[in-house]
Amino acid sequence: MKTPLVALITFILSTGLLLAADRPNFLWITSEDNGPHLGCYGDEFAITPNLDALAKRGLRYTRAISNAPVCAPARTTVISGLYPPSTGAEHMRSETSLPEGMKLFPAYLRELGYYCTNSSKEDYNFRKTRDVWDVSSNKAHWKNRSEGQPFFAVFNSTLSHESQMRNEIGEKDRIHDPSRVRVPAYHPDTPEVRANWAQYYDRITMMDAELGGRLKEIEEAGLADDTIIFYWGDHGSGMPRNKRWPYNSGLQVPFIAHFPEKWKHLAPDEYTTGGTSDRMISFVDLAPTMLSLAGMEPKEWMQGRAFAGEFEKEGTEYSFGFRGRMDERVDLVRSVMGKRYVYLRHYMPHRIYGQHLDYMFQTQATRVWHDLHKAGKLNEVQSRFWEPKPTEELYDLETDRDEVVNLVDSAEHREVLDSMRAAHENWEKEIRDVGFLPEAEVHARSAGSSPYELGHDGARYDFDAIFAAAKLASSQKAEDIPAIKALLASPDSGVRYWGATGLLIHGKAGFEAGQEDLRKALSDQCGSVSIIAAEVLGRFGDEADQASALDALMRRANQSEGNVYEAILALNSIDYLGKAAEPGLEEIRQLPRKSEKLVPRINGYVDRLLAHILEGFGE
Repeated sequence: MKTPLVALITFILSTGLLLAADRPNFLWITSEDNGPHLGCYGDEFAITPNLDALAKRGLRYTRAISNAPVCAPARTTVISGLYPPSTGAEHMRSETSLPEGMKLFPAYLRELGYYCTNSSKEDYNFRKTRDVWDVSSNKAHWKNRSEGQPFFAVFNSTLSHESQMRNEIGEKDRIHDPSRVRVPAYHPDTPEVRANWAQYYDRITMMDAELGGRLKEIEEAGLADDTIIFYWGDHGSGMPRNKRWPYNSGLQVPFIAHFPEKWKHLAPDEYTTGGTSDRMISFVDLAPTMLSLAGMEPKEWMQGRAFAGEFEKEGTEYSFGFRGRMDERVDLVRSVMGKRYVYLRHYMPHRIYGQHLDYMFQTQATRVWHDLHKAGKLNEVQSRFWEPKPTEELYDLETDRDEVVNLVDSAEHREVLDSMRAAHENWEKEIRDVGFLPEAEVHARSAGSSPYELGHDGARYDFDAIFAAAKLASSQKAEDIPAIKALLASPDSGVRYWGATGLLIHGKAGFEAGQEDLRKALSDQCGSVSIIAAEVLGRFGDEADQASALDALMRRANQSEGNVYEAILALNSIDYLGKAAEPGLEEIRQLPRKSEKLVPRINGYVDRLLAHILEGFGE
């Protein structure tokens, strides 16, 4: 707890009785696509002298997670203090709005007199308002503030990004020997995999040097005593099955906090120089923490907890992760992170882990891994990425660092499973997760307001009914098929969507049980229900079913005439039809690759799907 003197100082700060210049400066140095593969985190293969030195004079968090295992939703979490599944912003490169009156946190710092700069990645899944940053570009710098003005400055390094570990680098930057790489159990041990892992470490060393330069700037400007520094990576490594997956390997990030002596009264209660903290912190905590450090009480609607400053709160037992649409591929996964265990709940277990995603397949390791599986040359653990998913996963991080021994059926771990399963469901209800609606429905139902407001309006979003339907649909229990079929009779399109999805999850058995209802669902007024029903009929029905299914899917697949979110969903289903889609091949060729109606963030995904579908037919 803070002392009375500290409380008084912070009260004065919050009421503006002290000049803005008497507030601390904040420097964030961030990096992309890297987990805690740093020397200071015990990784002996890593060469990271600058960040190691920062850790020696700061506090290193050992259980920090990014909430999302990919950049856009992770950064959306940071900037808002809200879980993206509650704001409709969980999907990669989506664009939604917040309710009137909710601001992204730098706007509040600016109200307190801070000069706020971002150099330079944003990637938020919100429509940005003008009050977020003073400057956000590669020219943004704290040096451009007014004299005496406190600053909040972000410098982001792209050197460790996924795209960089597969690019050519000069000989001087070839630092790590591929033969000494530790290959995780889920990856095949091949030269390509080793080369990608080694270059990832090379890039981390290059990133460390770049961020070291940012720290040196602060020192040389004489600002070290006035500046609180945070370093963090934006999610796990860019290697396949790390990035984009809410395992520990995709969510755990390095996080180092340094408080100079002048501002140690604002440091976390457990702060010791060169120490560590196993407090569970996550990106949703950053916005309230920054407001707390600046002397402003975090907004009551923020879903995170301040872990420093006057308004510091106690930590929680669990942190929460999520996966939605990843670029052009649709999925829905939620995870719970504890200090020892990680739990995953899959709501679309019929979609394999390694769905073809164009950007991911540009990595050599991904392609080799996929080809070896196709050739039948992988062991059971390595093969799982290319197979359908279980409904639940549970891993012990102390004994299974690669998260490959699923303990869901272990009687010894039943209490742990029950606790984490309950934590997951309670969290879902608390945040009013709108991700259980298909993406097109989120936008349709929230028209004129925002997805967050939709989630909190029982008349527009019956969370309990839709969540219950999703759990039932994804159970993968044969005895649940009759109840799943009954969902198609619901007046709620969200429930009907899960009825169709549940029958699809059960494959041929689902089709046989619900074929008449599925045929009726082809003309459902909700396009997403029609699309999933069509996929079931197209994959498991007779020729007549296949013809009507393909016709229904093609009606939804034209992004220029319809809804881009429905087009993405429909093209995913067409891809899974395989040869049953061949009669529509000419029409598929004619579908528009781009649409002038779309915002650039999402305008390439239909193109990628069409290219992959046509490639499957030899084009």
